[in-house]
Amino acid sequence: MAHVLSLRVLLSAETNKSSFSSKSLKLDKRTKTSISAPRKGNLNPSHKTQKVNLEISPHRAVSAVRLMRIEMGGAFADLLNEKGKGSGANEMGYVGRTLGFRTRDLEDRDLRLVTDIVGGTIRWKRYLDHLISSLCHDANTFTRMEPLLLQILRIGFYEIIKLEMPPYAVVDENVRLAKVALRHGAGNMVNAILRKLVLHMENSSLPLPKLEGDDRTQARALATLHSHPVWMVRRWTKHLGQEEAIRLMMWNNSDPSFSLRANSGKGVSRADLVTKLDVLKVPHELSFYLNDFVRMKTGLQMVIQAGLLKEGLCSVQDESAGLVVSVVDPQPGESIVDCCAAPGGKTLYMASLLSGQGMVHAVDINEGRLRILKETAKLHQVDGVITTIHADIRTFSDNNTMKCDRVLLDAPCSGLGVLSKRADLRWNRKLEDMEQLKNLQDELLDAASLLVKPGGVLVYSTCSIDPEENEERIAAFLLRHPDFCIDPIGRYVPPDFVTEHGFYFSNPVKHFLDGAFAARLSRAI
Repeated sequence: MAHVLSLRVLLSAETNKSSFSSKSLKLDKRTKTSISAPRKGNLNPSHKTQKVNLEISPHRAVSAVRLMRIEMGGAFADLLNEKGKGSGANEMGYVGRTLGFRTRDLEDRDLRLVTDIVGGTIRWKRYLDHLISSLCHDANTFTRMEPLLLQILRIGFYEIIKLEMPPYAVVDENVRLAKVALRHGAGNMVNAILRKLVLHMENSSLPLPKLEGDDRTQARALATLHSHPVWMVRRWTKHLGQEEAIRLMMWNNSDPSFSLRANSGKGVSRADLVTKLDVLKVPHELSFYLNDFVRMKTGLQMVIQAGLLKEGLCSVQDESAGLVVSVVDPQPGESIVDCCAAPGGKTLYMASLLSGQGMVHAVDINEGRLRILKETAKLHQVDGVITTIHADIRTFSDNNTMKCDRVLLDAPCSGLGVLSKRADLRWNRKLEDMEQLKNLQDELLDAASLLVKPGGVLVYSTCSIDPEENEERIAAFLLRHPDFCIDPIGRYVPPDFVTEHGFYFSNPVKHFLDGAFAARLSRAI
């Protein structure tokens, strides 16, 4: 179970803080059929009784099914990509039920391709759909296209345009997949549309929108060219300017990098971690900012398969999240509250810095994730300084007289700073969410402030780059709570991360890290 948390934390424990409500099972408007339902005429969809189809490329079959699960079933893209070989039997069960046949098990190369194709196809979905619809016979062909056929086309377009695979091999493979998984006519359609794409590629004549016209028209064009929702493009253009917004979208569409934190609570130093990475031949470099962290661009699956996470030797955690802990500055002997603790990346890091003295009270409304946090704390050998509390921090603070030295509110947020790792988040987040989130953040800040003792510190953090969730929330809080004041964070993080108002801000384009924000607030004595 502890390994589950380490995987869940893969894109840093903070990336999934951005999900502030449970995902419901959603069906695509194009169909009312569940993705796990057997194909018509397939009386026994069990993968155990199906023959293995060796003619179908396994990475394409698995990619198509994962994309179906994400778009129609509400699965998290990062979790599906993380599980890899560990969920082979279950994965092939989904393939069998969705496509009607089994494929051979994924090898390492297949697994890397699936990860790339699934993440890339989701990132570039708006761009790919624009091209697919433009090359269809008419507009109705695209709008009425069945989900599986659309996923196969997206995969083909992504492989040709972004992965630059041999075009006609891609055409043949995806045509075969469509014919076997759907019907002969579906294969013919895939053949016609992909061949049109190849022709346009050869003539350098892709039907893409031009960046011209008024602000709205340009925002729509940018949204298509860089594959983001229009509302995000307009928001970033307003706050950052068009050039910076483009750079941000390019960062979001780039291959994500990761960081590992050596588990000092278990006596593992960064040097120890580097030695293990060297043995695994995983390319890496030392963090510029944090002594326990190592950066890596590739090789995460090797780290997982080698058991480094399962053994509690390290955690996957972005440096931007580690720097938030630096802002908290936990000291041995102190009492600390982590108000929205699960899945627990910052909790574990703070606990490792206490040297066995003091206590981190991990409060969260999700009992299941708290249970995993508790098990992981044992694995990391910091369970002696962590206590878990299943509660909504808003009711907990009202009904509790606890006052602590430091309180961390790592608030649920839009997650607009972690879109390079959370490929699907940009399509799940809506403009209307922002207002709901701001109200929730205000409520949580008010509740968290009640737990700070006189002279204590409250740290508010998000994985968002949006000023309405960050600076504006702090300004509103200080108006409501004159007994708190800003404690500039210059003593706790490198100067490059300090804003003019004394807050911490990690800029993805500037720092090549996830976007993050933190404010350190002191309560009057």
